[in-house]
Parts: sequence; structure tokens; C-alpha cells
Amino acid sequence: MSRIGKKPIPVPTGVKIGLDGNQVHVEGPKGKLSRAIPSQVEVAVEAEQILVLHDEETQRNSSLQGLTRTLVANMVDGVTKGFQKELEIVGVGYRAEAKGNILNLSLGFSHPVAFPIPEGISIEVEKQTKILIKGADKELVGETAAIIRDFRPPEPYKGKGIKYKNERIIRKAGKTGKK
Repeated sequence: MSRIGKKPIPVPTGVKIGLDGNQVHVEGPKGKLSRAIPSQVEVAVEAEQILVLHDEETQRNSSLQGLTRTLVANMVDGVTKGFQKELEIVGVGYRAEAKGNILNLSLGFSHPVAFPIPEGISIEVEKQTKILIKGADKELVGETAAIIRDFRPPEPYKGKGIKYKNERIIRKAGKTGKK
């Protein structure tokens, strides 16, 4: 039995929940999100809370119940508070600049990297070395941060590259001269 899946999801004021077959639609002040849910799981809205139920007591259905409950709870949190990830650029001459729907990155390559910002995501650049990614969809925010980080992941010798704010880079010792 899924302990997480049994917990009801409170619906804050200003959030509208819509059920359309196996689709859940959530609308709030930060945007609209929708997601398909598995056929083994049923979502019900009762008295300002959302319940996720499953029909048959099996391990798979219990797992799907917990997963669906977490995904719907993240949708509700996203349209009310939103999600964000912060990236830091480390390295001499490495910088970022957001212009319109394009994030321009100078990362030591012979050419600048132009990243088109996905719809539903807003990117702010502070001091040319801090990138703040915001959005209502937790999955899209994390995926966008991972794509940007993959342009120049941090290297283990000097730590240069793009890293998450609280990421710890394990450093290696470089070559030592012969004595």
C-alpha cells in the first residue's frame, strides 16, 4: 500500500481542477498544466482536496497511485508557487546573457551557444554568471536546467563550467612535476 498515494492533496484558493477522462487539468495564478494519468488510477475532487485512488490492490497499482499523487501535487504547487533552479557559471570569460527568447552563453568555445528558451520557462541572468530558471512545470524546469548544464559541465581539475548552485564538484589533483 502506498502511504504517499493515500494522502489527500489540499487545493488552495484560486486553483481550478478539471478532470477529462484520463487527463487532469490544473489552472492557477502561475499558469495552466495538464497531464495524462494511467488507466489503473482514478483522480477524484472532493471538498477542496484531491484524492488519488486505485482499483485493484497490486504492487504496480500502488506504485502508480503514489506516482500520480506526487505528480498532481507538483502540478498544484507549480501553478501556485512555481519552481526554480539556479545555475552558476565558473570560469574566466564564461558568461550568459538573456535576450528575448534566446539565452546566449559564452563558454570558451570558438562560437557562442544560443539556447532557445522553452515556452512556459522564464530565465533571469544576474551578474552574467548566475542563471535563474523559473516555471510552473517542475519537470520542464529541471530538464531545462540539465540541458543548459550539459553545454559545459564542470570539469574536475579547475572546476570550470556550469554547475547547480549547491553542487559540490569533486576535484582531482593535476599532474605534478618530476623532482
